[in-house]
Amino acid sequence: MTNPRGNGLRSVADQSEQERGGPGSILSRQSRDHAELDELMRSYDRATGPAERGRVVAEVGERALRHAFAEETVLFPAYRRFLAGDDDELTRHIEGDHQTVNEALERLQGADPADAGYDEVVRHAFEVIRHDAHDEEDDLLPRLQQAVGVEELRSIGAAWEVQRRLSPTRPHPRVPREPPGNVLAGIPLAVSDRVKDAFDAGGARRGVAVAVVAVAAAGALVVLARAVRRAGRGGAGPRA
Repeated sequence: MTNPRGNGLRSVADQSEQERGGPGSILSRQSRDHAELDELMRSYDRATGPAERGRVVAEVGERALRHAFAEETVLFPAYRRFLAGDDDELTRHIEGDHQTVNEALERLQGADPADAGYDEVVRHAFEVIRHDAHDEEDDLLPRLQQAVGVEELRSIGAAWEVQRRLSPTRPHPRVPREPPGNVLAGIPLAVSDRVKDAFDAGGARRGVAVAVVAVAAAGALVVLARAVRRAGRGGAGPRA
């Protein structure tokens, strides 16, 4: 299929998993997550009432925020390092869109799904998320694929997955979009978000239990933050 960007690159959406470098490659991980996000967003239109729409938006929001945070702390720094000679307009543009989505999700957090204007904010956020997925699959990821080998794509993918699992789960539009600021800010936010999520889901006892797990997760984020600083000084491995 012809790449709609007209850049001569083959979209990862049109590649097999083997061509992307296997299931652990950053290309495959991103593509799978995009597809699952898209299906979640489509389920918003199938929702039968405001409460169900609100649940869908909350799930899309958490998934999209984790995905974006992993991009900003792992994928984009790797892209900038391996394609240092490229104009970095693309990643800056996507980071700007991430900011837009964060702001929209923050507005939706306290909103009633039955309120006038709720649906408009949701659909705008979904449109931006889908736009970014196309930018990444049609442009950013194929460029990275040309610049590095399969093993490096898998290494970036593994780091991306760790960060996605440990990232904050709620919108934080005032957090920096680039390392090291976003990684360092993400450590306490990841802990506090998980405690809030646990209290919302199951009360105080569950909140305390998850807080213990979150502290352990924060330790892993500290390791990632140190890796970012090392990479910034020219250390080995992708900037994670």
